[in-house]
Amino acid sequence: MDKNRTEGMKHEVKGSMKEAAGKITGNHAKEAAGHIEKNAGKVQREAGKAVDRARDNDRRH
Repeated sequence: MDKNRTEGMKHEVKGSMKEAAGKITGNHAKEAAGHIEKNAGKVQREAGKAVDRARDNDRRH
């Protein structure tokens, strides 16, 4: 498993928590920062998946 997958998931969870905290407290800046971090984590996780797929394809051929 590529490191980007685990790091991306970590950022997604952290961003979701920031976003929720921002919503609860009414802090729009924290909510926006959490949303950005969550989406960046999703992108990083997908990049890790792509690396894993490429590695698997290389092993098969």
